[in-house]
Amino acid sequence: MQIVHIVPGSGGSFYCGNCLRDSKYMAGLKQAGAGVVKVPMYLPLFADERDLDDVPVFYGAVNLYLGHNIPAFRKAPKWIKNMLDSGPVLKLAADMAGSTNPKGLEDMTISMLLGESGEQKKELDHLVEWIGNHCEADVVHLSNALLLGLAKRIKEKLDVIVVCTLQDEDVWVNAMDEEFKKRTWALMKERAMDVDAFFAVSDYYAGEMQPLLNISDDKLFTRHIMIDAEDYQYIGTEEKPLNIGYISRMNECNGLELLIDAFILLKRSPRWKDVKLVLTGGSTGDDNKFLYSMKKKIRQAGIVESIEFHKDFEGEGRDEFFRKVSAISVPVLEGEAFGLYLLESMASGIPVVQPEVGAFPEIISKAGGGITYAPNRPDVLAKTLESLLNDREKLSALSKTGRAGVEEHFNIHRQAQETLALYHKIIRKETGDSDAA
Repeated sequence: MQIVHIVPGSGGSFYCGNCLRDSKYMAGLKQAGAGVVKVPMYLPLFADERDLDDVPVFYGAVNLYLGHNIPAFRKAPKWIKNMLDSGPVLKLAADMAGSTNPKGLEDMTISMLLGESGEQKKELDHLVEWIGNHCEADVVHLSNALLLGLAKRIKEKLDVIVVCTLQDEDVWVNAMDEEFKKRTWALMKERAMDVDAFFAVSDYYAGEMQPLLNISDDKLFTRHIMIDAEDYQYIGTEEKPLNIGYISRMNECNGLELLIDAFILLKRSPRWKDVKLVLTGGSTGDDNKFLYSMKKKIRQAGIVESIEFHKDFEGEGRDEFFRKVSAISVPVLEGEAFGLYLLESMASGIPVVQPEVGAFPEIISKAGGGITYAPNRPDVLAKTLESLLNDREKLSALSKTGRAGVEEHFNIHRQAQETLALYHKIIRKETGDSDAA
């Protein structure tokens, strides 16, 4: 089976759980014997995602933005557009403000969802033509529902099934002004009809998105994010310093300020004078003002020496971060559809402490390597962390249970085989071919 996976790149400027999810998912399918090509959109791929060097970045973020906002730019010479689609320029764009923020990009989001009727129809045709010329695809898999505008033209021109993963689209859409939010959801609901199946990353998120996109039961499947636990070095908490970690994009909605406030409360007790808070995950220009205020808060609390900003969150840098901490919390304010860092942490022997929101209770209950708390306030988190740090036996037990839970319930190799079987089932349903292989 040949699969083309269309993936919005992050440019590597921050810890992109969705990007890593796609990378691990495709790697699992490859190991299961499928042919896989990752096709990046907007920005270059995260370091862990790199695949074929000769696959171009489609809908380059800089050209896309300029073409949408300055109509005359659409007639710019090809050499200028090629330069703006180069890796260094796109990497710079990823680091700048606005690349991951819907504010100011509402019209472009709607235009992208319009697909063959939108302003980017030439780029859509270029993408479809490239796939047709370079890939003998059976399945085209869209990374998220904000790409639904691609589905109709892909199906028309390539004669493939189109599958779409669902994860955290609501975070982007619901941040829009009310008028754009209503238009975007309505358009996504309409475009969802062009897709053959949806894979939600949790039962929680399947329940959230099914009514919004009017997805029928026979088209909606829960496919939890999975990893290969062997990619992570297990080190028990008894072998590590008693530090607390945070690994995600460092911004307000991911709960970084809430965690810092909880840590300030924790540090009031002399018992925890040696405990550090280690922060990693990167940021974009949108986050600069917020991070400045957090560093100011840290200085005012007199705990500068107890805070470490761990800069490298890719590859070995991420492994080094995991060796520094014995518990991790990413107290996302409104919760998430999943949270890949939960699996990465537990596979590394690190218990997680998460609020009872979103899919966190579902994932932690299934893996067993963490605890939840409610409500999601700094004082409650501080008490929960203190209770866990004060019970080294429980900390160690959760460390072992989490690793075993990831190996048993979030095994990428088993899921890859099951997903390939599901692709075949969807193909048979759409083609009416009971012998499709």
